[in-house]
Amino acid sequence: MKASSLTDTRYLPGLDIDKRTGWPDELRVLLDKFPRDTWRSRPSPVTEFWLDKHDWFRHQCSALKSAGDDYREGRSDAMVFASWLAPRLQNFLAHLHGHHQIEDHHYFPAFRAAEERLAPGFDALAADHELLHEGISDVVASVNAFFESLRKENAADATRHAADRYLACSETTFRRLLRHLSDEEDLIIPVMLDRG
Repeated sequence: MKASSLTDTRYLPGLDIDKRTGWPDELRVLLDKFPRDTWRSRPSPVTEFWLDKHDWFRHQCSALKSAGDDYREGRSDAMVFASWLAPRLQNFLAHLHGHHQIEDHHYFPAFRAAEERLAPGFDALAADHELLHEGISDVVASVNAFFESLRKENAADATRHAADRYLACSETTFRRLLRHLSDEEDLIIPVMLDRG
């Protein structure tokens, strides 16, 4: 990792995604004005779209994790799991990549310019994207190894090992993504509501 990378947490003390439990007080200025429990009562097509998209990602994480748990617990076999997993994981990752591209190149710069007090939070969200995409690379490599193991004869142990590796990578990535989605909403939705 390059020293100048946003994911180098020396530049974002206290904002590392693996340690965050929400935003510090200085980044909650608009969240305190527009608490989460009031968002749905303030009609806004843009905020509704954002929240619905994030809910879709949460639902997909849950479905992918449940399918992995079913395989791990023996409620489905490797071939059934793989055939269910392949199209859903591909669709999920494609949507996530596109969503992050739009945020990184359009939304985050616009929100950062509109509310400079929250700049460290937007830097943290961009750093999250870098880390999440590193995790996605691990997920893709591990799931490809799992699929490859299914093409080999007498490879049950290799298949199980590859599946376990995929499940570990995906669980880390999903945990980080869920933290990121919540924190992103807590930073961005109040800006949208404040600016109308």
